[in-house]
Amino acid sequence: RKKMGLLLLLIICQCAINSIKTHSVSKPNIILLMADDLGIGDLGCYGNRTLRTPNIDRLAEEGVTLTQHIAASPLCTPSRAAFLTGRYPIRSGMAAFSRVGVFLFSASSGGLPSEEITFSKLLKQKGYATALIGKWHLGMNCESSNDFCHHPLSHGFDYFYGLPVTNFRDCKPGQGSVFLKGVQKGLVIPIQITGIALVSLAVVQYIGLLKVPFQALGYFLLIVTISLAVLIFFFYHFRQLNCFLMRDHQIIQQPLSYENLTQRLTKEAMKFIERNTDTPFLLFLSYLHVHTALYASENFKGKSKHGLYGDAVEEMDWSVGQVLDVLEKHNLSDKTLVYFTSDQGAHVEEISSAGDVHGGYNGIYKGGKSTNWEGGIRVPGLLRWPGVVQAGAYIDEPTSNMDIFPTIVKLADAQLPSDRIIDGHDLLPLLQGKVTQSKHEFLFHYCNAYLNAVRWHPGNSESVWKMFFFTPNFSPEDSNGCYDSHVCFCHGGFITQHDPPLLFDLSRDPEEKVPLTPETESRFYEIIGVIHQAVENHTRSLHPVPNQLSWDNLLWKPWLQLCCSSLFQSCYCDYESGGSPLQVHLG
Repeated sequence: RKKMGLLLLLIICQCAINSIKTHSVSKPNIILLMADDLGIGDLGCYGNRTLRTPNIDRLAEEGVTLTQHIAASPLCTPSRAAFLTGRYPIRSGMAAFSRVGVFLFSASSGGLPSEEITFSKLLKQKGYATALIGKWHLGMNCESSNDFCHHPLSHGFDYFYGLPVTNFRDCKPGQGSVFLKGVQKGLVIPIQITGIALVSLAVVQYIGLLKVPFQALGYFLLIVTISLAVLIFFFYHFRQLNCFLMRDHQIIQQPLSYENLTQRLTKEAMKFIERNTDTPFLLFLSYLHVHTALYASENFKGKSKHGLYGDAVEEMDWSVGQVLDVLEKHNLSDKTLVYFTSDQGAHVEEISSAGDVHGGYNGIYKGGKSTNWEGGIRVPGLLRWPGVVQAGAYIDEPTSNMDIFPTIVKLADAQLPSDRIIDGHDLLPLLQGKVTQSKHEFLFHYCNAYLNAVRWHPGNSESVWKMFFFTPNFSPEDSNGCYDSHVCFCHGGFITQHDPPLLFDLSRDPEEKVPLTPETESRFYEIIGVIHQAVENHTRSLHPVPNQLSWDNLLWKPWLQLCCSSLFQSCYCDYESGGSPLQVHLG
């Protein structure tokens, strides 16, 4: 009887433990921390010895470090679309066929389609409080300046505090311009053609070969003059029209002020956590650091060993520490999954007009932002959840930023959508050590809407094969980026096609230095054949969708422009220190 009692007690204890374990992995809080243009080599936990990142490193010490974590795109807009939806951006129309692969203006009509299902929508349906703080960059309006069809609040977030577009050099006086060189190059030919056309018309009119009605000539000159005036007005007022801070649907600061900006974003994040200590919450803290224009507050300026870039990294690390501290203060650490990453690799071509390096460090990896060399897509991947995921573990399996979608949807007890393909896979079995191999046998690397490369990790091998159909032409030729054009492009004279494709084994050559050949790899054609078959299968799974990054959707539309005062006041307002914003729409 004594033994029976003991056995019964053991069973009850085991059931209680199992119950606690089951409860602990059900509906945790979720904090997603995303840097912008951060290099994998910028963090101490990935080998940096000169930048101080103790708080981010702490996530690695207390959680899992993914050493082959891959962004779904090497550009901001498509990478973030894939992150939120768990799907390749080509599936949602968030991959461009033109040269420009991201949204540049707040009054563009493209954006993340309302038909797309984000993890924030699914978690909100399960009772989560949801917030996005920081950068959005996935569109704003469709047809009018207040339909907010692409706004974060239309994609499952209860609360938004941040930038609708991104942090441009043009947003910060004295930091140069992203557009000036491109606009100058783009205007030269049209102005030359217009000038030649006008002179030619004047000549044929004078010698009597052709009679051109003065009215038609007047209309032509009027159209040209108006077009130039609109262009000059737009770029002169670019900062006011595109660099502003919003709270939900209201503009609260136009143009954006960089003064204590990271402190303000961090404070908003901490306040959101403190408002929801008794409710499961999803916080997406999307940093502006370290995209240019670089900035740092007085407490961090001049303190790092890597100039303003290093100051910005160390300020972001401070912010991560503040978030972790508020979790501890409210005893939420054990109930919260924290994830840290970057949307893509460091922008190696970022050099200031004074010659200062404003881009990050991608470690041993080749290339950077805008390329599918490893430096452009291999990003930090840190996950901490005390008592649930392994502490201090390293996982060298291919994983993707698309994997966060199914991972947190499952943790929230929500159902994955059954009417569409989800390209991400649940990471939890890998994080807990229940499996040792990633479910990603293949990963497809797009350069805008063009399939650029494919990664294959066979189940029975340690090899990770990577095959390139084309590669960007670096300029200068012997450099590590496209310095002449500031970013690399995906088609035409900007690339070199490869037939047969370039093949690398990343397990032996992670720096992608020496392409394999039939002489150096006996299975060369067999490997290429397997990958080609995977491409065929993948291509068959794609369906035509509206292109959200077409020229029509990218261009500035005055009737979609948000302005918190009036044009006569240069759209100026600053309600950060109090007051109620008045929103005026142009158009």
